[in-house]
Amino acid sequence: MADFIDNWWWQDYEELTSTNDEALKLSINPPSPFYIVTAKRQTSGRGRRGRSWIGLEGNLFMSLSLPLENKDIGALVFIVSLVLLETIKFFDEKALVQLKWPNDVLLNNHKISGILLEKGERGYIIAGIGVNIASAPKISESVLYPTSCLAEAGIKISRTEFLFAYLKHFNRRIALWKSKGFCAIRDLWLEHAKGLNEEIKVNLPDTTKEGIFRGVDENGILLLEQDGTIEKIYAGDVFFPQRIKE
Repeated sequence: MADFIDNWWWQDYEELTSTNDEALKLSINPPSPFYIVTAKRQTSGRGRRGRSWIGLEGNLFMSLSLPLENKDIGALVFIVSLVLLETIKFFDEKALVQLKWPNDVLLNNHKISGILLEKGERGYIIAGIGVNIASAPKISESVLYPTSCLAEAGIKISRTEFLFAYLKHFNRRIALWKSKGFCAIRDLWLEHAKGLNEEIKVNLPDTTKEGIFRGVDENGILLLEQDGTIEKIYAGDVFFPQRIKE
């Protein structure tokens, strides 16, 4: 049965292949201007660049759907990850949470969530978000970053508690973005950015670049300094010194 939370139409399912799949279908005839799909279990979750997202029961799988212009998708990526951090801090203000470009959220230097944005029908953008609440999937050493969950960090909450808190923070940050623009979101994001003004390594499709992370520009593009020159990185996987040495 559908419900409304803070002006969001909400449908929770026992099981879905992917909450994004269902949200994409609903975008053909949206049930509300803003709607969200969640599931207790997800059997075929998707991540960036075709990676899978393992859906363990007790974790949160949700897809936020809202009408948005294509030019604003980049801003949404930063809003989604910033709000994930703020929601974790809401439950534990002392938690060591950091943001890793472009859209990762790290808790105690472990990956805690996954984000995937997709285009729906009728001008809708679907933001698929997975959050490790109760457990973290076991991964091989070849995976990009180790995973953890809120429970392992001592944050014992339910997936719906996290969902309700997330939506309150999300509405607030969307309002800030609409009134002040992306730079206001970027400044907040950079306050929590891991590795800012430090050495990083960026894996690109055909090469690897190392340099100093100098923040992001007005479009969210990573700024990498090499020998005094700033290069813009549009897509890639970022690693930090301790990971580079491994």
